[in-house]
Amino acid sequence: MNTRTLLCGSLVLLSMTMPALAAAQTAALPTPAAPPMPAAAGTMPVADYQIGPEDVLDIAVWNNPGMSRTTPVRPDGMISLPLLNDVQAAGLTPMQLREQIATKLADYLPNAEVSVIVREVNHFKVSVLGEVKKPGRYDFKGQATVLDAIALAGGFNDFAARSKITILRNDNGTSKRIPVNYNKIVSASEGGDVRLRPGDIVLVP
Repeated sequence: MNTRTLLCGSLVLLSMTMPALAAAQTAALPTPAAPPMPAAAGTMPVADYQIGPEDVLDIAVWNNPGMSRTTPVRPDGMISLPLLNDVQAAGLTPMQLREQIATKLADYLPNAEVSVIVREVNHFKVSVLGEVKKPGRYDFKGQATVLDAIALAGGFNDFAARSKITILRNDNGTSKRIPVNYNKIVSASEGGDVRLRPGDIVLVP
């Protein structure tokens, strides 16, 4: 066997093994993990939602259509139900209201299965006052934050003290003043935006 024949045979063998080697190396490489899906923008955690005046609720008591009904929350924050008369709803989450109704029904319907669904959100009103371009009262139908309220109010005036914003809040009859630093929110140097509650007043000095 001459040198030419040996060289040709080696080239053929090399051409046959190279694809297999490349395939093995490719299979050995780790598969990159898929990037996490971004959270849906503007979604509101249902467990955190607080019922407010003018909301419309579906109250269902299992196997008791006489107790089940769709009812609005009155301006005083109460709802009216058979047997129970007035029940406080405003300021509670749907789960808290469900537990309250079930507890009150225990004297009449032991182990009652109750569900509470917010059919319509109508009440979320927040006032923005002070050094903003369009001071006023604004309606929301879901989660709202300080940045949302300021955006609806047209943004700041030139001399607004952005680091000294105050939220005025009535919490079960107690007035609270919550300081907010807009500059820290937008720079992400502290916990993030501040969620508002129905009836809050955002004051921009």
